Amino acid sequence: MKLVILDRDGTINEDRDDYVKSADEWAPVPGALEAIARLNHAGWHTVVATNQSGLARGLFDMAALNAIHARMNRELAEVGGRIDAIFFCPHAEVDECGCRKPKPGMLREISERMNVELADVPVVGDSLRDLQAAAAVGAKPILVLTGKGRATHNAGGLPSGTEVFADLAGVAEHLAP
Repeated sequence: MKLVILDRDGTINEDRDDYVKSADEWAPVPGALEAIARLNHAGWHTVVATNQSGLARGLFDMAALNAIHARMNRELAEVGGRIDAIFFCPHAEVDECGCRKPKPGMLREISERMNVELADVPVVGDSLRDLQAAAAVGAKPILVLTGKGRATHNAGGLPSGTEVFADLAGVAEHLAP
């Protein structure tokens, strides 16, 4: 199975300093939904792996998170794309769980549930923690410069072998030429 794992905020949709708390606040990064559709049409399965500490902080509830994901899926369907599964960490950083990126627990769960070894699976995100989680499981870290990506790139310290693209459309063009 060709699998690509995508971070959500800053990669698929615009990131917000005050968090995406409702479906009304969710807005795709220009070209991101079409990029996912391009990947799908080239045989790639797409899975989202996202930290959602706003749940633990009480900024939104599960109904709001489900509404956000429903909107994302609706808008994806309108351009011929799909997300095969969404995995999320509901914990705050202070909870010290094993699933919050940069820890690899969420990616290991994806591997187990999707029955896929993660060696060389592209993991795309805009933050260092996305890339660190990818490196921890032997996946292929890919940084996009959308969201916090430019700041992440400028800060340096990227895991060895990290590839960098302007946005998810660039990643799709690379993986599904």
